[in-house]
Amino acid sequence: ARKSCPQLVKMLKNIPGIEKVTLTTNGVQLDQYLDQLLDAGLDAINVSLDTVDPVLYEKITGRDKLSEVMKVIEKAEDLPVPAKINAVSIDFRQLQTGGKTAGLSPQENWQQVAELAKRYPVDVRFIEMMPMCDSSGFGPEAYIPFTRVLEALPEAVPAAKDGGIAKLFHLPGALGNIGLISPVSAHFCGECNRIRLTADGKVKPCLHSNAEYPLKGLDFDGMKAQLEAAIFGKPQWHGDLDVAHKSGAGRNMNQIGG
Repeated sequence: ARKSCPQLVKMLKNIPGIEKVTLTTNGVQLDQYLDQLLDAGLDAINVSLDTVDPVLYEKITGRDKLSEVMKVIEKAEDLPVPAKINAVSIDFRQLQTGGKTAGLSPQENWQQVAELAKRYPVDVRFIEMMPMCDSSGFGPEAYIPFTRVLEALPEAVPAAKDGGIAKLFHLPGALGNIGLISPVSAHFCGECNRIRLTADGKVKPCLHSNAEYPLKGLDFDGMKAQLEAAIFGKPQWHGDLDVAHKSGAGRNMNQIGG
């Protein structure tokens, strides 16, 4: 969707102080541009993929493109950079298309997605559904705690932390790990070291806060001061998140990034 994405990666990699550039993508065109992105210096890939069931994938995305996404995942063993899969842990049976609901249970879906970590050297991270501004169509049943995913994977055992925000687990014989990210049921605000820069040039110190620090038009010292204010002003907790307590982000995820 971002024209000249490989060129952007190369420009970012050439900026002094930037050590790592990671791409988060739905993967539909990733195989087509993979060599260009790697040549530009891309360091890691995150693929957003909620299911590996072709019928359910088309119902979720509206497109029959799962095979295109799988091309890169199937190459993971030969990739020179690490790859991760991000999946939202939601019950898609409430999804309706043509008068029919998706029939796959969430447990079956999670088990199928988790199989990717067994077959390929990829980490699969299950992320709890977050009550963003555009999530009004989802009821209380959409907010599934990470413990339900663990119940569907009884053979998973705790793995060593990698410094990130996910609770890591390992499946017997798996090439990758399972990660569980729980912003709703068990927040990790005390360990969060993330800030976000929006496409319109504003820094968000917390995803679920409407506090934003504009950078556009500032000189170096001005931007440094704003970044320091954002980092040191990072809230200790984003507050309750559930169907009754929407995110205070003030924007939808496609307007924020990440």
